[in-house]
Amino acid sequence: MRVDLFDFDLPEGSIALRPAEPRDAARLLAVTPDGLIDAHVRDLPGFLRQGDVLVVNDAKVIPAQLFGWRLRGEAVARIEATLHKREGASHWRAFVRPAKKLKLGERIVFGEADGHVEDFGGAACLAGALWAEVIEKNEGEVLLSFNLSGPALDDAIFALGHMPLPPYIAARRPEDARDAGDYQTLFAERSGAVAAPTAGLHFTPRLVEAVEKAGATIEKVTLLVGAGTFLPVKADDTADHVMHAEWGSIDEEVAARLNAARTAGGRIVAVGTTSLRILESAAESSGAIKPFSGDTSIFITPGYRFRAVDALMTNFHLPRSTLFMLVCAFSGVERMKAAYAHAIEAGYRFYSYGDACLLLRPENGAISSGAGA
Repeated sequence: MRVDLFDFDLPEGSIALRPAEPRDAARLLAVTPDGLIDAHVRDLPGFLRQGDVLVVNDAKVIPAQLFGWRLRGEAVARIEATLHKREGASHWRAFVRPAKKLKLGERIVFGEADGHVEDFGGAACLAGALWAEVIEKNEGEVLLSFNLSGPALDDAIFALGHMPLPPYIAARRPEDARDAGDYQTLFAERSGAVAAPTAGLHFTPRLVEAVEKAGATIEKVTLLVGAGTFLPVKADDTADHVMHAEWGSIDEEVAARLNAARTAGGRIVAVGTTSLRILESAAESSGAIKPFSGDTSIFITPGYRFRAVDALMTNFHLPRSTLFMLVCAFSGVERMKAAYAHAIEAGYRFYSYGDACLLLRPENGAISSGAGA
């Protein structure tokens, strides 16, 4: 499909720079087969039924943005690296800036300094510093081999790294101490994500209790969200876009409970596109969810037949983004364009710190994949 079909105009003032307080005070737009309903996230239990299961992503965001210096003899240059996918105990794939002049085999020393080799004890003496060697390079992305591994590398990243705010927030204000908590969900347990599963940001202990009182349950899966989620779609056609892979898992016990709930008539409600993507990656053609552990690069566009997910709670996404394509696949292109137009007119807040929408499909799951949905 043409990528420009997923374009829309968004006023800059619609972009949220801070989350709602409390988190469940954010607005919620329910997109139903019968129309749109304006509500708040705290009203979510009223849309649920006995036996429904909310599936949340337990990924924990790490401070994946690192600043450092490229060492080339006595010359140094400032480097910014955003880690986005771990490839082993000591290896990370990263987007770097500036990337063009960075060469294979060069070292980057991370940490704050004044840009002099002597600040690092000399180019040949890097004991006690965190550094990495560039061992692969491809159009702005590199594979870094760090001098530390495992928990020691994790500790160093947490000590030196910065919270990787989405570009549309970082361009308008700097990261600060509030973001360390604001950009983490209530369910965060599995470290390694470099972007938050933002639909989960709306949940509070009070909301979890209300969901359970409504007769629904909550299950956790993992998708370690990568910075690739923010990459623009540069292709003119969706068939030419390549998704970055992300690691995810669904435990055997969780898969069994999800299948049992659906067999009993409950709905699987994905909290976030990341939860939906790992569920659909693990689902068989019959809709049965299997245990899963590994990479997924699933790219969902209109025409996709959903197998595992019956409803979706998600934030409002960027124009021309893979995430807006996904919600259009779930509820129909024209329906979602109308919902987004309503949200903009009604003052909903967009993107990671913004408001949410709840997408409810017809009971038979039938959604037109074309523009007339």
